[in-house]
Amino acid sequence: MNSRAQVVVLLSGGMDSVVCAALALRDFGAEATAALHLSYGQRTEAREQAAFQAICERLGIRNRLSVRTPFFRAIGGSALTDTGIAVPEAGPQIGAEIPVTYVPFRNAHFLAAAVSWAEVLGAERIYIGAVEQDSSGYPDCRPEFYEAFNEAIRTGTKEGRIRIETPLIAMRKAGIVTLGLELGAPFHLTWSCYRQEDQACGSCDSCVLRLRAFEAAGAPDPIPYRSPAAAVQGGS
Repeated sequence: MNSRAQVVVLLSGGMDSVVCAALALRDFGAEATAALHLSYGQRTEAREQAAFQAICERLGIRNRLSVRTPFFRAIGGSALTDTGIAVPEAGPQIGAEIPVTYVPFRNAHFLAAAVSWAEVLGAERIYIGAVEQDSSGYPDCRPEFYEAFNEAIRTGTKEGRIRIETPLIAMRKAGIVTLGLELGAPFHLTWSCYRQEDQACGSCDSCVLRLRAFEAAGAPDPIPYRSPAAAVQGGS
């Protein structure tokens, strides 16, 4: 569906992206919001795609696009796309170094697709749920990356008016949960686990960060976990 929109939301199906989608609806309304999902050969590709569709249905986002970028699996180098690299257990200091779950320069490709679609739609805003604090430390989640990308958009698009916005980038995960609850974000439809598609493992970086966030926000995480108790031990 390619009707005009004011904002394109990169919607992975995870907790941060669903809060961005809820913010877009608050700021622009469902009719002016377009949602973009990219499947890139990740281990939980089917589950994330299902989350994307369910979230769009719940939020009333009709203008949606799902795109495949299979070259990430061919390139490899990440535990998310290469089955020969194990997804590690979360360590005591998540984000202290760039982990093997980093997909090399992934967000640049996601943003490029979003900018291309925004040009077609006439949208001038792109929302992405990048978070610098309480994160795995990926370099393409840093504010400087988005500043540089906005300059590339300004010089490399037809009218140069499209801008990437990162409304969550300076927030703590617990604050993101609280904001999402205030906005009515459907967290029960989201998926964050790096490993599994039936029950979240509860022990990868993404699961642990998510569980700690819900605990710190004083709210139950509504998705199923295999071992949620172990995940929240040892940090916040």
